[in-house]
Amino acid sequence: MAAVSVAYLPMRVFGISTVILLSIVDLGWSQVNVPSTQTADLPMFRPILLGTGPDALINRIDSAGLIKQGQKDAAIMFSCYVRKDGGVVSVSTYRGTPDSKLLERELLKKLSAAANPKFTPAIYNHMPMGAIYYGTVTFAIVNDKPRLRIFSNQERTELVKESDFIGPQPFWGGDSKFSGFHYPAGEDAPVPVDGSAELQLKVDATGNLQDLKLVSEQPSFLGFGDAAFEDMSKAKFIPAFRDGKPVACDVKLPVYYKAPGF
Repeated sequence: MAAVSVAYLPMRVFGISTVILLSIVDLGWSQVNVPSTQTADLPMFRPILLGTGPDALINRIDSAGLIKQGQKDAAIMFSCYVRKDGGVVSVSTYRGTPDSKLLERELLKKLSAAANPKFTPAIYNHMPMGAIYYGTVTFAIVNDKPRLRIFSNQERTELVKESDFIGPQPFWGGDSKFSGFHYPAGEDAPVPVDGSAELQLKVDATGNLQDLKLVSEQPSFLGFGDAAFEDMSKAKFIPAFRDGKPVACDVKLPVYYKAPGF
């Protein structure tokens, strides 16, 4: 069965919608208390999941409509903050293939506040947690029919294999000191600009950050790499999962910044 080529996804950056720039203040309103009688039945770890049924994101995207609009084979990456009640805020889309605009528009529509999307929330130490979900959507036309897939990772080698690998997810609360990504402070740039950074992380099977490296930043020397590194270094993670079990991993994760006031 044909699959969309993802070989060059990490090399191209297209539309960025709402970038994840959260703080502790921003997160306070979204916390949902769960009775202790319910937490006893929750697992030690569980990543954010797409869920099943008609309300799941994979089933809400209008793949037949995309064909009618002329969408060709395409892929796009996205990330979003998923609250502990499964609600979605702060969606970003990026690294789309050249002909992915229709797919991006449909994805953003289904992840918008008006659509009220719901994921299965993350769990750490038997408690629901707000966390960041990193996913990749691929769309292909096979035998004149749409083939839509959503993968819960952004690793090129895993996407090529179409594996069930779920990447690590930084979370808020509990043992984690992570409070989101913050636009770099300082006066290095004469005017605020959009920026990005890519980090390489090693996370063990219990969600502890073992190693962190800055791979790249754009533009250079404006503090985006340092800001991303500092914020991510405070995080604990829902560990990566493979075959339904937590595993250690070595992954790369992007961070995008929107200039304040723009």
